[in-house]
Amino acid sequence: MEYTDINEILSGKEGKIKIRGWLHNKRSSGGIQFLIFRDGTGFIQCTLSKNKLGEKIFDEIERLPVESAAEIEGIAKADKRAPGGYEISVDKIAVVSKAEGDFPITKKKHGIDYLLDNRAFWLRSKKMFNIMIIRSKVLEAAREWFKQNKFVEVQVPTIVGTAVEGGSSLFELKYFDNKAYLTQSWQLYGEAMISAFGKCFTIAPSFRAEPSKTRRHLTEYWHLEAEMPFCDFEQLIAIEEQLVTYIAHKIAKECEKELKELKRDSKDLLKIKPPFPRITYNKTVDLLQKDGIKIKYGTRLGADEEDVLIKHFSTPFFVTHFPKEAAAFYHKPDSKDPKLTLSADLYSPESGGEISGGGQRSDSVEELMRGIKEQNLKPEDYKWYLDLRRWGSSPHSGFGLGIERMIMWLCKLKHIRDAVAFPRFVNRVYP
Repeated sequence: MEYTDINEILSGKEGKIKIRGWLHNKRSSGGIQFLIFRDGTGFIQCTLSKNKLGEKIFDEIERLPVESAAEIEGIAKADKRAPGGYEISVDKIAVVSKAEGDFPITKKKHGIDYLLDNRAFWLRSKKMFNIMIIRSKVLEAAREWFKQNKFVEVQVPTIVGTAVEGGSSLFELKYFDNKAYLTQSWQLYGEAMISAFGKCFTIAPSFRAEPSKTRRHLTEYWHLEAEMPFCDFEQLIAIEEQLVTYIAHKIAKECEKELKELKRDSKDLLKIKPPFPRITYNKTVDLLQKDGIKIKYGTRLGADEEDVLIKHFSTPFFVTHFPKEAAAFYHKPDSKDPKLTLSADLYSPESGGEISGGGQRSDSVEELMRGIKEQNLKPEDYKWYLDLRRWGSSPHSGFGLGIERMIMWLCKLKHIRDAVAFPRFVNRVYP
């Protein structure tokens, strides 16, 4: 008999089955044991009767520690009383591997640092299982949308020689006899790709050496980035709206059970529809100042400002037209007001804050050189990037979306550490 995945049973498969997995939890009531098994696709209750299996096997399983691996044969059937609505009546059970006792994660409440130190075990929890399933589905949905819209997925170096968004947040490393850095973004390489392959995207890790200790910051995070040739500012915003809506709707439709267990109503995500509201940076500063936030014009929005701002919106929204001093050197100046840039950050309501940043890029050597000099960067470090404007330049735009922040919003998480399997932040590089 072939093995059946637990998620197949939870989707309606009944009858004689065989599963294999790990003992997640258990309890006894008289001559019946209720075992919760997981196999990587789901969790299901298995009932084991002393009368059916005999006292010897019953006692052996009653002493079996959680996290032991086993194979089970039995009858799968619907039962509204069981967690998930299905259970397995056990006919046979064979222990594959007996775990040691005193599993580090118990039913009692553990502190955050303890759970982070024992992250490999905490990933086996129902909460982390649901989040990681949704995370996988987010990446799947993103790739689906890009494929449907004829983007090419490309990969570029993680070790780079120049900064993308300023040197203060770079992780420096010794690269033989030279200095190198862990990338902040694929963007400069992405712009090189578009003249060869057209619309491109990547999903890869990025690194920011920011000493931030907010609930939205990681030092290593997964970055979904896209660059599009012959794409202006308005087209860029439309692309971001379509992508985010597609992902939100797919998660709502295909992960309803996981969302419910995370206390997120899938109907909230189905309400997301373009166009998203927009507010300019200037109006954002005015709004925050009226709310009593002391923000200096020309500075980026921090976590405190974001927390106040997102309360004004019930749907994702854009903050647009950042001033040049608050934008990266490559953003194209607004022809209507050269002190502003054609830039846009996308924010989510509830949690997550800023989930993406992007804009139209400067497409001439002269314009790009002005931006480099205004931000006191070294032109020689960007020679190859400047050369892109000499041979094959076109109006083009792009954006980068933080996967963990997107998941934080979709799952309504309180902290970004739960949006990734092994989080990295200022004081955490273990395990």
